[in-house]
Amino acid sequence: MATTITNAYVQTFERNVRFLAQQEITRFRPYVREVHEPGITHNWDRLSPGAATQKTTTLQSTPNNAAGAWTRRASTAQTWNVGDSVEPEAIVQMLIDPNSAIAYSEAMAMRRAVDDLIIAAATGNAVDGSGGTIAFPAGQTIGTGAEIFSFDMVTNVNQIYQQNNIDPMEPKCFGIGPIEMRKLLQLTEATSGDYVTAKALSDNGFVRNWMGFDWVVSTRLTTPTPGTNIRLLSFTKRALGLHIPKDIWTQAGQDPSFSFVWRIYSAFTMGAMRVEDEQIVQCFIADST
Repeated sequence: MATTITNAYVQTFERNVRFLAQQEITRFRPYVREVHEPGITHNWDRLSPGAATQKTTTLQSTPNNAAGAWTRRASTAQTWNVGDSVEPEAIVQMLIDPNSAIAYSEAMAMRRAVDDLIIAAATGNAVDGSGGTIAFPAGQTIGTGAEIFSFDMVTNVNQIYQQNNIDPMEPKCFGIGPIEMRKLLQLTEATSGDYVTAKALSDNGFVRNWMGFDWVVSTRLTTPTPGTNIRLLSFTKRALGLHIPKDIWTQAGQDPSFSFVWRIYSAFTMGAMRVEDEQIVQCFIADST
C-alpha cells in the first residue's frame, strides 16, 4: 500500500452552520410595556392614589383636594451594537454563506442584550423627571441572600402584590435561574396532581403558569456573588417601560476602504426604566437547592 494514500482521503463538511448553545430570544421583553417614539429621553408620568371625602352638608363647595400627586420617571435611550467582517475571497471558499450565519448570530446577541437592559433597569436605580435617582425600595425585596427558593417565598411575593393593591388579574412573570427551576420541580405544590394538572407538567417538564406567574428561566439574572446567591425578579407589565426609538436592525454591505470586505452590523437604540415600584418584587436568595 502506498504510504501517501492518506493524501487522497475525502473530507466532508456540513452545509449548515451549527450555532453553539445560546439564548436565542429575548425572554423578558414580552413582559414590559413598550413605547415606540423618537428621541433620546422618554418621560413616564405617574399619578398616585387619591382619597375621597364625605359630603356632610347640602350645597357644599366642590372639593379641590386633588386626586393624587404627579411624579415622573425618565428613561434615556442608548445604542447597543455588534459587528463582524468577512473577506470576499473567504465566501467563495466555503460551502456555507458566512454573511447569513453571522447576521443570525448577531440577531441572537442583540436579543440577549435587550434582556440585559431590562434586568439592569429592574434592579438598578430609577431616574425621576429632574434627574434624581430612586433606589429600589427595601420593602419590595425578599430575602438576605441566604434563604433558598421555596413555596413560602412565592406566596410572600403574592402577599406583597396584594398589600400594594395590585389587580389580581394583572399578568405577572417570575424570572428564575436554572437552579431555582430544579428546586421548583422538587416542590410538591408545583408538581402534585392535587395542585396542578398532569397535562401542564407534560408540556415542558414544569408548569409554565403557576401561582399566577409566567415562569421565565434566565441565565442572565444578576448574581452578586456568583455561585452563591442570585436576584430573582417578579414583575407585572406595568412595572417596567421600554422606550424604543429604533428596534433591532441589521445591515450588510461591502466596505471599499478595506478591499471591499463584507461588513455585517447589528444595533438597536432603547432605554428601559422602572416605572412603578409597587409592581415589581426582587428576591435575593441563595443560588442553591
